[in-house]
Amino acid sequence: MRKIYHIQISVQALEGSFSSRALKVILEANTGQDSLSGQIWHPEYHFDESQFAEAYAYMTQQRRLVHEKLQNDQPRPAWQAFGRLTHAAQDFYAHSNYVRLWLSYQSKNGAKGISPEVINPVAEEILNNPKLISGRIYYPWEVLSFIPGMATTMRRFLPEDSHTALNLDSPEQGHLFEYAYVAARKRTTYEFDHLCTTLSPDDLRLFTELITHVDH
Repeated sequence: MRKIYHIQISVQALEGSFSSRALKVILEANTGQDSLSGQIWHPEYHFDESQFAEAYAYMTQQRRLVHEKLQNDQPRPAWQAFGRLTHAAQDFYAHSNYVRLWLSYQSKNGAKGISPEVINPVAEEILNNPKLISGRIYYPWEVLSFIPGMATTMRRFLPEDSHTALNLDSPEQGHLFEYAYVAARKRTTYEFDHLCTTLSPDDLRLFTELITHVDH
């Protein structure tokens, strides 16, 4: 997902749940995952190449880091770990066929005119679907799709399982982007809420930098 949408999603999901200082660090860590080395060498940062087990393990590692750093009174690296975690969670919906499978499942069950706002980001029937895949990056040709105006052309030549064919990184990819956007926003809230249930009151105050915590 493009940087601007990672920021918008994170702010919408987390603003008011963290101090402004904490949220700034979280956003920087989130968008920092799209560095050149992160893009090329770490598909687990983005749920690319259908490396689901590796990406889930990476998210678990980041959750563990949040706990470890807070227990050592180090909130900044805890925020950074949470930012990295949310980046992966958000990219899952933009880089996989989750949205397509979810919509197909709803359609088969008689649903019509489905609003993006009702998408379930953790539907077990989709998460465990054997047809769930994420985009494979076909170097060097895939790089051409990042040139403005070239994505549509490259979709004609790259395989159906390519990152270019599957990605929902921006509105340019069509109406499915909105479903990926909403799912990513909901998943970000889900990850925050889940993490909060595992933190002690003191660690939660340190994590959010708020005197009192208001549940979503």
